[in-house]
Amino acid sequence: DTNGTRQCLDISRSLEKYYLSTMYALEFIFGITGNIVVVFGYIFCLKNWRSGNIYLFSLTLSDFAFLCTLPLLVSSYSSGTWSYEIIWCQVNRILLHANLYTSILFLSFISIDRYLLIKYPFRNHFLQRRNVAIVFSIAIWILVSLELLPMLIFIKLQDINSTRKCMDYASSGDAAPSLIYSVILTVVGFIIPLCIMSSFYIKTLCLLKSRSSKLTAATTLEKPLTLVIMAVSIFSLLFTPYHIMRNVRIASRIELWEVSECTKNIIHIVYIVTRPVAFLNSAINPIFYFFMGDHFRDMLISKVRHIFKRLTPCWK
Repeated sequence: DTNGTRQCLDISRSLEKYYLSTMYALEFIFGITGNIVVVFGYIFCLKNWRSGNIYLFSLTLSDFAFLCTLPLLVSSYSSGTWSYEIIWCQVNRILLHANLYTSILFLSFISIDRYLLIKYPFRNHFLQRRNVAIVFSIAIWILVSLELLPMLIFIKLQDINSTRKCMDYASSGDAAPSLIYSVILTVVGFIIPLCIMSSFYIKTLCLLKSRSSKLTAATTLEKPLTLVIMAVSIFSLLFTPYHIMRNVRIASRIELWEVSECTKNIIHIVYIVTRPVAFLNSAINPIFYFFMGDHFRDMLISKVRHIFKRLTPCWK
């Protein structure tokens, strides 16, 4: 009925104003803090850059690009209006999705690198070379940019109740072609890389079990079994709900699917909830920088202690 529809609309608007603005603000604070620590560690602590470090540092750059979009989003959602040009709306949404898909690709290559590190500990495989890692990192950015170009067609500004809004991708543009593109993007950008990442982590797990007696005293990888489980589980939980609800949200806007306005708004509400959850990866990624091999944690802590010791006499 009319009251139910109005109530659903009120919930979705409240979620956009309070939930999205709060979640994105928290992600900005924790993401910026964590990634600054990582950048500091890589620039000042790491002298011997290897293939895995290049992928992880590329992941940091992707996170920073995404985090730079959040202040605009927080401002627009909290105020309920978009005060900038459409180009900034499109750039904002593209960078947001670029982080999503570059992240999972870099993590896929990191899973391959972790596997090769165990199988070829002396780094005699060509995929473990630094120049190869640089080429693949650049290729990832180019590939994701090409994947996201069609999104520019669908992202638009919309006038709602005399206010301009930068609509999210799933709520903007022609729904029918958008759904086709979204499904293809889900398969190419999410499902295939997730399968690659999962398969190599399973191969890593099997290899670790087969060599458990040799690795008990080794320190090449820190807590490798825990990281294998964490990587696949966390990113599956973060990304899967968003991709499901994005496609359902777009499908609910197609006229052929006859659903009530309240049902459409319920779908929209669930979709809103999944959005900041998917982009939590920018705040979680530094955990992987901190724990994933090459003794990064020990080097970072050692550097901080060294700086602290140098500064202590000055304070006295």
